[in-house]
Amino acid sequence: MGQDTTLSQIIRIMEEAQGRKAPIAKLADKVSGIFVPIVISIAVLSAAVWLFSGQELSFALRIFTSVLVIACPCALGLATPTAIVVGTGLGASHGILIRSGEALEILHKADVVVLDKTGTVTTGQPQVTELLPVEGISPRELLSLAALVEERSEHPLAGAVLRAAEAENLRGTLPEQIKSFQSHTGSGVEVELESGRRLFMGNRVLLEKAGAALSKAQQVEIETLSRQGKTPLLMAEPGKYLGCVSVADTIKESSPAAIRRLHEMGLTTVLLTGDNQATAEHIAAEAGIDRVLAQALPGEKAGRIRSLQEEGHTVLMVGDGINDGPALAQADVGCAMGAGSDVAIQAGSVVLMKNDLQDVARAVRLSHLTIRGIRQNLFWAFCYNVIGIPIAAGLLYPSFGLLLSPMIGGLAMSLSSLFVVSNALRLRTKKLD
Repeated sequence: MGQDTTLSQIIRIMEEAQGRKAPIAKLADKVSGIFVPIVISIAVLSAAVWLFSGQELSFALRIFTSVLVIACPCALGLATPTAIVVGTGLGASHGILIRSGEALEILHKADVVVLDKTGTVTTGQPQVTELLPVEGISPRELLSLAALVEERSEHPLAGAVLRAAEAENLRGTLPEQIKSFQSHTGSGVEVELESGRRLFMGNRVLLEKAGAALSKAQQVEIETLSRQGKTPLLMAEPGKYLGCVSVADTIKESSPAAIRRLHEMGLTTVLLTGDNQATAEHIAAEAGIDRVLAQALPGEKAGRIRSLQEEGHTVLMVGDGINDGPALAQADVGCAMGAGSDVAIQAGSVVLMKNDLQDVARAVRLSHLTIRGIRQNLFWAFCYNVIGIPIAAGLLYPSFGLLLSPMIGGLAMSLSSLFVVSNALRLRTKKLD
């Protein structure tokens, strides 16, 4: 359907962003709502003072008109929306889609960036690196069994096993068929074959569920793989360990540079993953990430984000998977990779279409530039009115004999609005790199 195309989704996101007000815009609206009656009161009061001081009615009316004409609430009203429209447009030209002005404003306050591992920091295309079967089982047999177990799994690690089996022409070679399949969230999968045989594949939590144990040598072997940043997938049947399929997901080439740039902006980086502590720490060290939150089950990720918020941090969460949806929604700003799942994209208030981690730093810089432009606009609008209204009220007339013409006041008012819009448009010339 036309409404489901990428282009239509981008247009819808842009319309939502430019139609929803940021908190700073709401503040400007409140000020404008108070500003108008105050200006009218100043105009009436100024005219009355000059009239009672002995000036003619025409003089008092000129003062009254000048005050009303030079006052420019439109400059206050234009200060925020023009900057947000230009900012979101600049972001879109770089493949950064921002859903709301609120997200754009909060983004510049973020002090912690939480990064999902698979598909965000890493390529999301893991590969089988080692096959370590127990005695009596060949590596090919272990890989065939692993491919059978993972056939119905949608996890990226399962995809690595299936690709490896297919490359060796082992996929689908076993005569047995799966009778039932069960996914244990955060620990692995369990299958029952038509023969009645049960097989488990996952981490140590699932291995314990299968009632299988590792020898000391096997434990050392698996811990070594974890320290190397690899994920050991342990296969067992009830009461018996069968072997390990080691899988590794390589870091994206752009990840270390992106992390360095975030650090240069004063942001703390955190790796959030379901992997074990050793694997997570290896990936974090390789990418240059400050802190690790490992062994986080999908249902626990939002809780980890909440804990950071309770520490007083403003959290930017970056992820791409279905499991990241709740965490993206919990974060102060959720940033979804455009090549990720629809659930993650819908939960994110910022979408990175290029699937490049460096766009996270670009989005943060865009937020800083936009908020700075808004503040400049508001400062000018306030200063203009604070200076212009007293002059229009005749403040300089007793000392210098200067009186503002309503025509000059109208011109000044127009120039004020023009200045605000022009300052917002300057954002288009800024570079996000």
